[in-house]
Amino acid sequence: MAKHIRVGITQGDINGIGYEVILKTLEDNRILELCTPVVYGSAKIAAFYRKLLEMPQVPFTQIDSPDQIQAPANYMINVVGEEVRPEPGVDSKAAGEAALAALERAVSDLKEGKIDILVTAPINKQNIHGDQFQFPGHTEYLQAAAAEGEAMMIMASDIMRVALATIHVPVQEVASMLNTEMITEKILRLADTIRRDFGVVKPRIAVLALNPHAGDGGVIGNEEQEVIIPAINAAKNKKVQVYGPYPADGFFGSENYTHFDGILAMYHDQGLVAFKALVGQDGVNFTAGLPFVRTSPDHGTAYDIAGKGVADPESFRRAIYMGIDIWRNRRNFEEMTANPLRKQYFDRSKDNVVLDLTKDS
Repeated sequence: MAKHIRVGITQGDINGIGYEVILKTLEDNRILELCTPVVYGSAKIAAFYRKLLEMPQVPFTQIDSPDQIQAPANYMINVVGEEVRPEPGVDSKAAGEAALAALERAVSDLKEGKIDILVTAPINKQNIHGDQFQFPGHTEYLQAAAAEGEAMMIMASDIMRVALATIHVPVQEVASMLNTEMITEKILRLADTIRRDFGVVKPRIAVLALNPHAGDGGVIGNEEQEVIIPAINAAKNKKVQVYGPYPADGFFGSENYTHFDGILAMYHDQGLVAFKALVGQDGVNFTAGLPFVRTSPDHGTAYDIAGKGVADPESFRRAIYMGIDIWRNRRNFEEMTANPLRKQYFDRSKDNVVLDLTKDS
């Protein structure tokens, strides 16, 4: 019998649209044919939003640990106290504390192998910030929690995958953070994750320029000539199919992105503005490079529409689907690349008897 994949879901900011998109996704029982959802949050808050939004009943089986999972169902692990009250659309410290409680517990269970995949509902990076969360966002928090690997933020959809050389940093600091070694490493890791996590055997990678018009040969900047092109050449020497640097406006405007399996942007908005404009609600945020799988929708808390029943769950639903696909792709990749040939030893003292070292003696 195939393993039923346990998908941990964090509630995110309880005053945003997190619960709405979670409930809208889980009200379709067909999701249980793919996975077992485990929501880290509050049954009471879930019931509040179900009543407020006049949604159909979404049953949850309350458990204390994923170890208690039995038959496929929607499970709930309560991580916040009974006194916590949701206030749709309100930016509050209490909402940040509740979001952090869910994230900490889910990540702990993920690292212990009690869940297989983590899907995070949106947080407010300001109200979650404090002594226990001093990170710009989920990606950096998960990097620290993993204690191995190096996180790479990738926005992915059916039509493009955009990775970022720099993530949540001020624009004025971007150029000083870029160097040939760093960009080379980003290209190599992007190619590796597309092979391993998305099943593309020989990925084609596009690298975007930093400056307008790719620097116009040094007239508008020299980062392309001195930093980015040497990185591209270094990656080519590692047998990666990589091209560029491309001016970002023409690259997306001409639909050149359709010819590549992965795109490396130099900074956050350079890649993500175009991605979100072209992809809409079909995009997913994937944290690559870590020993576990984490995805999330490509939108924020959306306080302006919280509690109004108009939030689109498509990105959240796709985050679950993509997480499952990546988890399976990783397992397939590991199986295909582990011990492809039996190790054999020829003992010349015994008439070349073949000893199979993959078996116990």
